[in-house]
Amino acid sequence: MGLWDKLMGEFVDVIAWTDDSNDTMVYRFERHGNEIKYGAKLTVRESQVAVFVNEGQIADVLGPGMYVLETSNLPVLSTLQHWDHGFQSPFKAEVYFFNMRQFVNLKWGTRNPVTLRDPEFGPVRLRAFGTYACRIHDVRKFINEIMGTDGHFTVQEISDQLRNLIVSRFSTIVAQAGIPVLDMAGNYEQLGEFVTRKIAPEFSEYGIELTKVLVENISLPPEVEAALDKRTSMGMIGNLDRYLQYQAAESLGRGDGNNAMDMGMGFAMANRMAGSLNTADSTTAAAAPATPPPLQQASWYVAENNQSTGPHSMEQVRTMILSGRLGGQTLVWKSGMDNWKPAADVVELSGLLGSQTPPPLP
Repeated sequence: MGLWDKLMGEFVDVIAWTDDSNDTMVYRFERHGNEIKYGAKLTVRESQVAVFVNEGQIADVLGPGMYVLETSNLPVLSTLQHWDHGFQSPFKAEVYFFNMRQFVNLKWGTRNPVTLRDPEFGPVRLRAFGTYACRIHDVRKFINEIMGTDGHFTVQEISDQLRNLIVSRFSTIVAQAGIPVLDMAGNYEQLGEFVTRKIAPEFSEYGIELTKVLVENISLPPEVEAALDKRTSMGMIGNLDRYLQYQAAESLGRGDGNNAMDMGMGFAMANRMAGSLNTADSTTAAAAPATPPPLQQASWYVAENNQSTGPHSMEQVRTMILSGRLGGQTLVWKSGMDNWKPAADVVELSGLLGSQTPPPLP
């Protein structure tokens, strides 16, 4: 090996980046004057992407692997540098390492209550908080829209913007979901998936993929929560009289004088409430007008052509007598009769039949 080859070998660089932090999204590899030797070795690890920027323009994007920086391996950068074939001189370019892993446990929450319309309670105010996870998925968009020329870009520099984006869309998304307030506690997972699908396209405009939004808690104002607690307590009590009797028995078992007084007051209250209810019931019953029961119309069955027809009302039977369909020997029957009888033998019909026969001539 000649002296010249040895000197050139001393100039061969090894370009790599290992990150001990948990919040670095982009790191620019620092070189004096951004000078990189021809033949330098570049190591891109898993979950990393290396981007070459030459004179403000993205030249090459390299995924995980080991690369020898030569004209054959960097076609775009070689064209921008106007290297002649075989010319092995140092070149200037900026190398940015992008951390492509997921950044998890990023916090979001509503600073002010979000007002929405609930189908059961009407307008309500909600507070919500949780976490989300995201990662870089388009380095070109991320450079153009977010990073710029920042040589050390951390997740804290964009977390506020992403959090505000989630919160600003949360009220609209929750209203569209149509989930009642009391049912939200059992639908945190579905609500998180719905929020993720709705907001993901806006994150994508920054070159960022929103992988998951977790809703950890949705709470009502303290006054509303206190009212709900009272409503729940009333539902747990159930029968008020039995509850007061139970409370009185508990006080008597403890043997306290004050509790005995409470017991007496409880019984008095229970008796008063029961008396009020009984008075109201009796007043309502007295105020209601007496309505006579409806008259029961006799239902008659008539034998016509050896077949039973009916039931017929008394008015229909009278019409049949007037029309001649029913005579004195026509068999009839109604409820309460032992058997079919001729109409002339039935007291209710004999009078109607007799009125249709003229008296004998004198």
